[in-house]
Amino acid sequence: MTRTLSSAFVANFLGNAPDWYKMTIIGFLILNPILALVASPTVAGWVLILEFIFTLAMALKCYPLLPGGLLALEAIFIGMTSPATVWHEIIQALDVLLLLVFMVAGIYFMKSLLLFIFTKLLLGVRSKIILSVLFSFVAAFLSAFLDALTVTAVVISVGVGFYGIYHKVASGKKFTSDHDHGTDDEVHDLHREDLEGFRSFLRSLIMHAAVGTALGGVCTLVGEPQNLLIAAKANWEFGEFFLRMSPITIPVLVSGLLTAVVLEMTGWFGYGQVLPEKVRKVMEEYAEHENELRGTKENAALIAQALTGVWLIIALGFHLAPVGLVGLSVIIIATAFCGITEEHQIGHAFEEALPFTALLTVFFAIVGVIADQQLFKPITDTVLAMEGNTQVAMFFIANGILSMISDNVFVATVYINEVALAALDGRITRETFDMLAVAINTGTNIPSVATPNGQAAFLFLLTSAIAPLIRLSYVKMVIMAFPYTIVMSAVGLTMVMISLQPGTAYLKEKGYLTQHTLQELCISSGGKWEQTSCVLPEKSSGASH
Repeated sequence: MTRTLSSAFVANFLGNAPDWYKMTIIGFLILNPILALVASPTVAGWVLILEFIFTLAMALKCYPLLPGGLLALEAIFIGMTSPATVWHEIIQALDVLLLLVFMVAGIYFMKSLLLFIFTKLLLGVRSKIILSVLFSFVAAFLSAFLDALTVTAVVISVGVGFYGIYHKVASGKKFTSDHDHGTDDEVHDLHREDLEGFRSFLRSLIMHAAVGTALGGVCTLVGEPQNLLIAAKANWEFGEFFLRMSPITIPVLVSGLLTAVVLEMTGWFGYGQVLPEKVRKVMEEYAEHENELRGTKENAALIAQALTGVWLIIALGFHLAPVGLVGLSVIIIATAFCGITEEHQIGHAFEEALPFTALLTVFFAIVGVIADQQLFKPITDTVLAMEGNTQVAMFFIANGILSMISDNVFVATVYINEVALAALDGRITRETFDMLAVAINTGTNIPSVATPNGQAAFLFLLTSAIAPLIRLSYVKMVIMAFPYTIVMSAVGLTMVMISLQPGTAYLKEKGYLTQHTLQELCISSGGKWEQTSCVLPEKSSGASH
């Protein structure tokens, strides 16, 4: 009985994950406290980061929330971070969490409209090159004014819709039949090759769109969470933020779109698959079927969803409320005017986002370890000790590399705070602070496309419902993002070195910018300006500067 019970515990641990994976996680859990005790918490902290990245890389073997959560809990128990630090990180990212909970659910209730629009686009544009550039550009444009996670949620919703339509037909069922598209058991042999081609087609389109969210997200104050943080510290408004970033971000945007063209023309790195003709025929039949069934009630629902979309753009564009609250308003409006009144109907909308919300919360525990153990401090100190053009370039590189490993929001927070203190200490000038702030923003946004853990939108895509359907693994994402990473990072670094040169005041000379002072920087950092010095709260420095 004991042996049977113990074997049941072993079988239940991480469910259907392979035995080698289970043993690896157990090995991590045994190794970490030993390293923290024998070596140092710093060494254990870096090992923990690599272990967490491993759980992300193996997301298709086991959802990372489970093994990653065990690693995070152990880190708290052995004192590598504290619940207070984790809670602080969660509070700092509350806007992002509420965005996931409500905005992604809100997009669910606009699925009919999105599928209608993108089906027209898919069937109307036969050139895969033009279609890829359109997906990337539209994602970039929307991310610049909305939010990368919101746009990614739209892309995921559309991708799942497209896949489900063909998978149902490939399984010998009608459009109206109930169907589980998560398994290929019912797929007819004649459709299997086309299904694989369709997966490759969708995989490339979705990756183009995902990179597009990064291309647009870096451009504006609202594109990414760290943009808002950096702008607040630097006291930049929407227009000034865009102008300061544009010498770097516009060339990067152009290079990103050109990269999409080259990849589709050459078929390198998993791109180039066109839409199989059998799949196109099915999609055309589906569009005709929907047109025939669509009556006055369905048209009214589409109009209601379109008006909800207009409200969404206006509310986010003018920052009428925090993003999460805007998402909640979308849920209320879309359900109220589309005839959705049952609790179980509304509940389905939250199934996609809540597991990832929990995973992101676990990730903040790993970020807490980085903060408490000051794992990035040696790199930060080294870069701050540099001078001139080398310093600006190294800020871009250091932020980019650390964002690939960690989270770009956290990296940007660490660096902008350090640079602000350096300016208030008199170690750098206000002009240098402005240039370093640009380098931090572009550095955390552009090279971080290299890995799914670099950007929340990429991690969301990796752990979403679409990833296993189109066979988009961690390694596959890294491979497909690689050409974008190289081109965008190289162009970004080149433009940083050309545009951000000490003593040029590169935009002020053109009359675009106002002159900011250390006094404004002091106030934006939470301090008080007294005559010629800044008094910061004790939690920041504990001294006058």
